[in-house]
Amino acid sequence: MSKIKKALISLSDKQNLKPLLNCLKKYNIQIISSGGTFKAIKKLKFKCIEVSDFTNSPEILDGRVKTLHPKIHAGILNKRKNKRHKQELKKNSFENIDLIIVNFYPFEETLKNTKNHNKIIENIDVGGPTMVRAAAKNYNDVTVITSTDQYEEFINEINLNKGSTTIEFRKKMSKHAFTETAHYDSLISNYFNKITNDRFPKRKVFSANIIDKLRYGENPHQMSAIYSSNGLNLNQLSGKQLSYNNLNDIFAALTISKSLPNNCGVVIVKHANPCGVSIKKEQVECYKSALASDPISAFGGIVSCNFKINSKLALELNKIFLEVIIANGFDAGALKILKKRKNLRLIDADQFKLNESYKINSHNGAILIQNEDLVQFKPRDFKIVSKLKPSSSQMKNLIFAFNVCRYVKSNAIVLAHNNSTVGIGSGQPSRLDSCQIAINKMRKFVNPDEDIVAASDAFFPFVDGIEKLVQSGVSAVIQPAGSIRDKEIIKFANETGTILVFSKTRHFRH
Repeated sequence: MSKIKKALISLSDKQNLKPLLNCLKKYNIQIISSGGTFKAIKKLKFKCIEVSDFTNSPEILDGRVKTLHPKIHAGILNKRKNKRHKQELKKNSFENIDLIIVNFYPFEETLKNTKNHNKIIENIDVGGPTMVRAAAKNYNDVTVITSTDQYEEFINEINLNKGSTTIEFRKKMSKHAFTETAHYDSLISNYFNKITNDRFPKRKVFSANIIDKLRYGENPHQMSAIYSSNGLNLNQLSGKQLSYNNLNDIFAALTISKSLPNNCGVVIVKHANPCGVSIKKEQVECYKSALASDPISAFGGIVSCNFKINSKLALELNKIFLEVIIANGFDAGALKILKKRKNLRLIDADQFKLNESYKINSHNGAILIQNEDLVQFKPRDFKIVSKLKPSSSQMKNLIFAFNVCRYVKSNAIVLAHNNSTVGIGSGQPSRLDSCQIAINKMRKFVNPDEDIVAASDAFFPFVDGIEKLVQSGVSAVIQPAGSIRDKEIIKFANETGTILVFSKTRHFRH
């Protein structure tokens, strides 16, 4: 047990301070503080010694140097049972500091609120993390508290042990403290990487806050949790807790939804693959067109709408079993209808925005990193290479299909008609097999008579793939350039009267 006699408090977040101070007063624990924290403690009418009076050294350099003093750090770092440490403290008239309660300058909040470099730099805390690291290192003798979330647990601990803390508690708080300093340093490191445009530095530091511990991972025997560096910005309005697989599908669905024109897109996802996508102005028509692409796969899937769902669409959505419905809000009538299914998860994603974050894949301790494929397609990205030219509506359909295609697992083929998918072939080792799957789905569920376009996420290595598509009724194809047989494919397109458009970019998604 370690009896606490002296505490140093330095806080940016001064919430819930009074219950903490009452507890320290109860056990006659002397308080040292400075700056705004000192004023807050005095305002609450508690006794407190100012740091400059304790060290007999003034705060200098606009407060940059106040706790960086040997009397403070010796008081924290000395080993209480080490005779030489005791002698050195006595020789220098230093005293033990047994409790450190510190949270840091709000660097993360500052990054969100300003781009002013000087303000950002001034919100890099030096003294706070230094004290916290010192206390955490010396957890055998010192207690360290780094968050208002820990106050209640600390008060319970000190009350239970009559002014002392156990080694188990101090070790636990030390773990939290080192996690806090690591997270704080990661924010600073990543900020400097950003302003120096160093995407892949020698050492890459990742940090994120836990959002939720999930019931399990992809399968019941796997443990799982979700973390985020800047929050999910997803508001669950109803239904069961989201699972690992739900979240994986939600992110896949939202990535596609946000790539479509605002207020007119529906995406249906199953196992992180789209099985139906449509762009229509009228909500029910848009949903029905997406559903028609593959109504069997849609069962038990996720629907994402990039608009506010109305009651009319809600009635349609309730006709089949769905796991999750995502929208940019729900009107009151729609919520009332959809909440009748208690387990159906309803997600308001109105505040969700895609950013230039990294896509991360880890294997056995190795981490693969790339930036997300968020390229916005422009006319100059495409080249019409066939003699026959597409109409404006055909070109619009081709780009729609190509956009959807980049979110389908490779090898990927997407067939589209009238700004809706009519057949999707995904995740096959052979591009020819993906073509056949897309064709089979089209013939089974939609089978339009004309103006069918096809998109491929990468070039066709042989003529056989595009030949199969043309034989099924496809009149226009869009694919990346780059095959050694590009000329053969162009020749085939011209011989068959097929429109052929090449993209400058490839869009694998594994």
